[in-house]
Amino acid sequence: MNKFELKALGLAGIVIIIFLFALLYNAYSRKINVPNCVPLSEQSTYFKNPGLKKVDDSTFDLYITAQMWAFIPSDVTVPKGSTVHIYITSKDVVHGFLIDRKAVNLMVIPGAINTATVKFDVAGNYHMTCHEYCGTGHQNMEGNIKVTE
Repeated sequence: MNKFELKALGLAGIVIIIFLFALLYNAYSRKINVPNCVPLSEQSTYFKNPGLKKVDDSTFDLYITAQMWAFIPSDVTVPKGSTVHIYITSKDVVHGFLIDRKAVNLMVIPGAINTATVKFDVAGNYHMTCHEYCGTGHQNMEGNIKVTE
């Protein structure tokens, strides 16, 4: 084997090791949640009437349905310090789901439920937008999470 090929293989191996270390470090030490996807049939009854469901004083389940060109519900209010478990699905096409100032950026796929967990420690308005082009009314697909004192 050529010495340049050996150097290239060695460099590729080092890059792979660095990538795996960074992935494991962020997943375990910094406790960054990776979004997951569950089959729609497991919780499909919750999406017949999407909305905010209170689990306890500081924990909520938020069921959102994305459709052309709206999130249902589009406006949600939670108290400061709340932990919100978000479950989102699409009725029609692929949508995106982004919450400003939070690490939530999901692809919303028909027939699947994407989940994320968010803690709202600061009061204010958190804008929800669709970041995946979904048709001519895409620019109007938005919502708001209001965090109150």
